[in-house]
Amino acid sequence: MKINFYYKKVKNKEKFTGLDFKKKVKEVISNISTEENTEFSYLNIIFCNDEIIRDYNQKFLGHDYETDIITFHDVDENKLIEGELLISTETVNTNSRIYKATFNEELLRVIIHGVLHLCGYKDRTKLQKVKIRKRENYYLKLK
Repeated sequence: MKINFYYKKVKNKEKFTGLDFKKKVKEVISNISTEENTEFSYLNIIFCNDEIIRDYNQKFLGHDYETDIITFHDVDENKLIEGELLISTETVNTNSRIYKATFNEELLRVIIHGVLHLCGYKDRTKLQKVKIRKRENYYLKLK
């Protein structure tokens, strides 16, 4: 599995561009892939600002607001998942203050959330939200 990191108009990216953070992200994604029995061809993690994610949210989902993450997926000819996580670091920063977490803790939770979506988890109903949150917490504890 190839994991790529991209940065589009983000501020303070030194918080999450270091090798230690990238290594932690790759380890967590590897754990999820193994435990959820899901194989990935590649995963692009694209960090952006609120303006960019709002544009994507409008264009692809018909929602006129910012969000912390939008997950896109496809399947290649070998039935491996090709995924993209578009993450607004501005919204993650706001949410980290709301939930009393560090920026990197909240960012890691959001990445886990997106990868779980790629593994088939949903979060539309109350029960689905409870289930995905439990899995997020599980993988955060493994880090």
